[in-house]
Amino acid sequence: MTKENQQIVLAKRPEGMPTHENFTYEDVEIKSPQKGEVVVRSLYISVDPYMRGRMSDQKSYTQPFPLNETINGTVVGEVVESEDDQLSVGDKVTGFLGWRYYNTTPASQVRKIDGEQAPLSAYLGVLGMTGLTAYFGLLDIGEPKEGETVVVSGAAGAVGMIVGQIAKLKGAHVVGIAGSDEKVNYITEELGFDAGINYKTVDDIQEALSGLCPNGVDVYFDNVGGEISDAVLNLLNSFARIPLCGAISSYNRTDGDLGPRVQTKLLKSRAKLQAFIVGDYADRFGEGVQDLAKWLSEGKLKYEETITDGFENIPDAFFGLFQGKNLGKQLVKIADPKY
Repeated sequence: MTKENQQIVLAKRPEGMPTHENFTYEDVEIKSPQKGEVVVRSLYISVDPYMRGRMSDQKSYTQPFPLNETINGTVVGEVVESEDDQLSVGDKVTGFLGWRYYNTTPASQVRKIDGEQAPLSAYLGVLGMTGLTAYFGLLDIGEPKEGETVVVSGAAGAVGMIVGQIAKLKGAHVVGIAGSDEKVNYITEELGFDAGINYKTVDDIQEALSGLCPNGVDVYFDNVGGEISDAVLNLLNSFARIPLCGAISSYNRTDGDLGPRVQTKLLKSRAKLQAFIVGDYADRFGEGVQDLAKWLSEGKLKYEETITDGFENIPDAFFGLFQGKNLGKQLVKIADPKY
């Protein structure tokens, strides 16, 4: 193929908050597909907080992004050329692909999706990685029971808003923590959370939570870490469960992440804290998508997206994650489908 293509590579590892100088745009050719391969035209590209960790050269649950190579993430696209028997031109697919206009990839690395079942963008959010993260983290680790209290930090984010709604489906009392009055109003008035806290305006998070959680906290879905989590841990009931999903408050810190020790708090409450990544449940993704799609079709799940237009704006959309600019899933729209 001779069509123009462009990619974004990691040019320099960030120190603190990433900036434009950490990324470079490169013109590249589109590789012609070999047998069993397809060319996928990007329609939507996801940006996610975990990517910040992969931009640092530190040991983690997965390898860091290599310098001077394309950054990878989840993408929804359409097949524009195929040398595979299972995928045809025009098929819509999702997979872990490069920040490129076009990706040539083995067909086995992408999954066909149904644009009639849900909007294509939903497969990067409520029916994608973030929805599955909420589903497995809450149900497998949090195990909420009817009448229990569930607290969710980052409650207006792509994961947090789904966590809270599933907890309500299970009969829990749900309190969300978010970073603006607009977000608190959204999770309580639109999503059905029982209460919400704007952590940026309350004087004492723990005191505010105590008033909204008179029976203590049974499940804390932790997306943020930091001082917010310090406060929640003081309110844990006996045998509470803590799915540890993320720690966005510390991702751009350069001075270390210091705070109270958690061991005594966990020992006194005999709580379970378990970190996880959604890939731990890869063999059960079908189960999760089936339940999420069912709840979505029944009107029991709602979701919100923040969509930035234009390939050139991918870095800005990524930066916005750490500035609290997004409500729900942050996506970048690259193009409309051709087929």
